[in-house]
Amino acid sequence: MAMKRGFKMILGSQSMARKRIVDEMGYEFTVVTADIDEKAIRRDNPEDLVVAIAQAKADEIISKLGGQSQFAHDPLPTLLITADTVVVYKGVVREKPTTKDEARQFIKGYSGSHGGVVGSVLVSNLKTGVQRVGWDKAEVYFHEIPEKVIDDLIDDAVTFKVAGGLMLEHPLIAPFIDTVVGGVDTVMGLPKELTEKFISDVL
Repeated sequence: MAMKRGFKMILGSQSMARKRIVDEMGYEFTVVTADIDEKAIRRDNPEDLVVAIAQAKADEIISKLGGQSQFAHDPLPTLLITADTVVVYKGVVREKPTTKDEARQFIKGYSGSHGGVVGSVLVSNLKTGVQRVGWDKAEVYFHEIPEKVIDDLIDDAVTFKVAGGLMLEHPLIAPFIDTVVGGVDTVMGLPKELTEKFISDVL
C-alpha cells in the first residue's frame, strides 16, 4: 500500500478516470475493488443512491481486507476512498447501460439536451473507523450528436462501463460538449474538493 503524507491510501475503484483524478491530486495509492451488485441497491433519490453504493463498496472492501480491526494497531492510518456516480436525465437515474439499445437511447437523449451527474465520495480511516461521506452535482450540456458518432460510441466497450454511457473525456464525445456546469471531476467520477476535505476531516 502506497504511503504519502503520513498515511496509506487505497482507492476502491478500477475506474481509469478515478485513478487519474487521485493521481492528479498527488496521492500514491493501491487499488482494491469491491465485488458488489450495485443494481441490488435501490434508493428513492440519486443522492441517497450514490452514497449507499459508496458505503456498500467500502463495507465490502473492508471485509475483503479482513475487517477494520486489522488496521487498528497500524502505526500509520490507511484511508480508503470509495465513490459512485449516476447520471440523471429528465429526473430518471441512469446507471451503466446494459444493452446496445439502452446505450443508444441514453446517448440520443443527450443530443442537443443535457444530463445531470450526481457523484458521491466516502473517505474511511481504517485505523480509527471515522468516515466522511457526501455528494456533488454537475450538469452537462450537449450540442447535437450525429448518428454516426452515436453508432461509434455504441461499438466502444467503454460506453458500457460508465454511468449513463457518458464519458466526457471520450475523444468521440468531447467535440459535442457545449458546457459543464459544476466540476468536471464530479462528472468523471470523483469530486476533488470534497475528497480533499474528507481526507483532512478523517485524519
